[in-house]
Amino acid sequence: MRNYLDVLTGTFMIRQLQPWFENIKKRQVKSPKVYFRDSGILHILLGTNNKEAISRHPKLGASWEGFAMESVIRKHKIPAEECFFWAIHQQAEVDLLLILDGKKIGFEFKWADAPKLSKSMLIAMETLQLEKCYIIYPGKKHFQLSENIFAVGLEEYIKSQNSI
Repeated sequence: MRNYLDVLTGTFMIRQLQPWFENIKKRQVKSPKVYFRDSGILHILLGTNNKEAISRHPKLGASWEGFAMESVIRKHKIPAEECFFWAIHQQAEVDLLLILDGKKIGFEFKWADAPKLSKSMLIAMETLQLEKCYIIYPGKKHFQLSENIFAVGLEEYIKSQNSI
């Protein structure tokens, strides 16, 4: 199985996001997460060939997460080996962790009309000492959820000059 994942990664079909480790006393996830880099290919494999079928599919959230993640990574021109995720087993996670200008920035990708602050985000902010955390969602509004935690529409985030 590992060889197949490496081949698919090498052909840019999937992204294997490696885990980030902090020196904490909690059990952190150590295996990579796998995302399809091309949501169109994912939709074909899922048998969803139109917008209506995609919108009803149980993997819609995963599709959005992969699409939005690729968009953010491309915006910042980050090499694959500098893209991470972070998670504590059944407690907290960050979908994407980037080091931008020496600062740790977390990203959560949510298919939701109005994303909300979660306990997971607060744990990640404190444990990782994140500079900021963004919840990227398909909406248009930009709003603050907590100190240094913001909900931002994907389109607005991509069009911004820097991190918002």
